[in-house]
Amino acid sequence: MALTFPNTSRSYDETARRVRFLGHDGMFEVKFFVEIGALPKIVSRAPSEADCLAAFDSARNAVHDVARKAYGRDHRDSYVLTEAHFK
Repeated sequence: MALTFPNTSRSYDETARRVRFLGHDGMFEVKFFVEIGALPKIVSRAPSEADCLAAFDSARNAVHDVARKAYGRDHRDSYVLTEAHFK
């Protein structure tokens, strides 16, 4: 099966400074985390939770594409997407 993102929920982890979201491969849940430095439109050194979630929402399609590419290389149950993944 292909990796899909049927659940649009996402959350912000302030301690780790990243946004969490879920993907699904059939019945398997895959956790993804995207570091806030990888999100476009983050210009503040100390962005708020709302800033981070808005940046994620505006880049959602690109983030999902990068997540699919990472998952396609090796099927794990969690991934941390960094700036390097988006280059």
